[in-house]
Amino acid sequence: MIIDATNSILGRMCTVAAKKALLGEKVDIVNSEKAVVTGTREVVLAKFKRKKDMGAPLKGPHYPKMPDRIVRRAIRGMLPYSRDRGRKAFKRIMCYIGVPEEFKTQKIEKVAEADVSKSNCISYVSIEEISKILGAER
Repeated sequence: MIIDATNSILGRMCTVAAKKALLGEKVDIVNSEKAVVTGTREVVLAKFKRKKDMGAPLKGPHYPKMPDRIVRRAIRGMLPYSRDRGRKAFKRIMCYIGVPEEFKTQKIEKVAEADVSKSNCISYVSIEEISKILGAER
């Protein structure tokens, strides 16, 4: 299954991907930098900055800065990662920035219930914007 994350609410899209991975399906998420987190800009950015500043730099916990890694980490939080079943499901999930050449000819699906234009949320921040503020190199 290939999911397009463009204008998708991060949490809703991640729950669909986590359920598919737990059922044994391989899930690829493209355009992960275009996913959005709902909430006011100040609150969302403060939450991610607090996570980044938590812990010691060498010991952890380590939180990602790149958009594809942020999405993958959100999915990991929805899986029983400490169990063997959750770790195997997590290995079936891959996130990409943009659309790789190998997926351009294949059918790419959107998660209908995760579309931000169909929900009542007014304010949201894209993952790309969050990663730039966290200090992503790209």
